Amino acid sequence: MMTPEQQKAFDIGQKVMALQKRFVTHARYRELEARFDALLYHRRAGIEHGQHHEAHGIAVIGRSGSGKSTAIRRLFSRHSNLQMLTDGVVRADAVSLTVPSPATLKHVGHSCLQALGYPIRRDRTSGIIWELVQNHLRQRQTMFLHLDEAQDFYSSRFRSEMQDVVNTLKSIMQNRMWPVGIILSGMPGLMDLFDLDAQLARRIEPIHFAPVSYASDGRSIRSVVEQYAHAGDLGVEAIILQTDTVRRLIHAASDEFGLVIEIIIGAIEEALVAERKTLGLQDFASAFQRRAGCIDGLNPFLSEDFLAINPGKLLSSLEREDRSRRQIKGELA
Repeated sequence: MMTPEQQKAFDIGQKVMALQKRFVTHARYRELEARFDALLYHRRAGIEHGQHHEAHGIAVIGRSGSGKSTAIRRLFSRHSNLQMLTDGVVRADAVSLTVPSPATLKHVGHSCLQALGYPIRRDRTSGIIWELVQNHLRQRQTMFLHLDEAQDFYSSRFRSEMQDVVNTLKSIMQNRMWPVGIILSGMPGLMDLFDLDAQLARRIEPIHFAPVSYASDGRSIRSVVEQYAHAGDLGVEAIILQTDTVRRLIHAASDEFGLVIEIIIGAIEEALVAERKTLGLQDFASAFQRRAGCIDGLNPFLSEDFLAINPGKLLSSLEREDRSRRQIKGELA
């Protein structure tokens, strides 16, 4: 039996989780969806006719908070017959993993094998490791390999190591027995990968999750606020839909659509905790403060000169902490 306070926290948690599961379709996602569908159905047609032409891929490029990873999860989930890598199931149409940091060719190969359920106990060369990866992808009938945070995979300062990464990706897509399409998602620096090799650039199409702006996205973001508030059983104060507040929201999110959604959900949670019936400016201010740990003078929802604030700098510490956790996890693996 839960106490009233525990029941309230549980109910709010359920609502927030439901909001986090929602997905807002936008032009960048529709472009990604159309390209992936074309690759998927072309690959399935080839398999049906016993043909294994070289595979192609997609690179989803965007800054932190742009919504790349969320979009790809949505992309995979909308295909009910696309078997993801699952314990106890041999077939895995798509395998998705986050590149460990620091990312060497050998370390990423180890992570792929571990994800596929075939960890190796003794030291092998990176060439042998990636041969094993390709063999296991074929055994699992994998059509797509997704590498998130792929810019870390391409962060070597040595050109020879960069070329090894390029050659490995190409060999996976060109495997004569079982070619696998590559899906990369990462920061804008990932584009340097395609400048190094024209063949790779021809096989992997970049799709840019560009920053949002009030001029191009203000109306849709205003609509998103209303939709999410309604889903959270809240009204919306008039000030929230005014131009100034929408501009503040976009700026607080460093012009990144994914962060806009996260801040909206955070504000709704603040309103629910305070037992308010309408979503107000203070809820957005509290959500940003909780996320960034900043004083009122550095809060874009409270400061008069909000454009002078650099929210990306305030939020970057969270990204560094995430990278540190991934690095420690990789060192312990």
